[in-house]
Formats: sequence, structure tokens, C-alpha cells
Amino acid sequence: MVTTIQIKEDIKSILTQMKLFERETYNDVLERLIEDVHELNAETKKEIESAIKEIKSGKYITHEKLAEEMGF
Repeated sequence: MVTTIQIKEDIKSILTQMKLFERETYNDVLERLIEDVHELNAETKKEIESAIKEIKSGKYITHEKLAEEMGF
């Protein structure tokens, strides 16, 4: 199913600049963007979960301690 959407000219210009090749469709550009966002979100969530586990287990250093160790 194909549908038409309205976008501002500045957004269309940005999408045009994001094309990997001249004949790439806007749909392809949008699919790539959506895929990137989903991957980033999943990866970011994993990194946050990992960081929380490290903090809870005491594997962290404060800014003050790091500055002290670096001689600042």
C-alpha cells in the first residue's frame, strides 16, 4: 500500500541530501533512518543496563577521584 504524506520543504531538502544515490527513494531513506533509530535504541538500552550493573557492583570512579589521580 502506498500513501502520500506532507512534509515541509526544508525536511524534503534534508531527506534529499541523505540519499545514498540520486535515484534512491524517500521511502528508502526513511526506512534506513527508522532502522538506525531502532538499533541505536536497543544498543543504548544495553549500554545503560550494563552501566547500572557496574555502578551497583562498585565498578565506577567519581570525577573527584579521577581528577585527583590525574593530578588536577
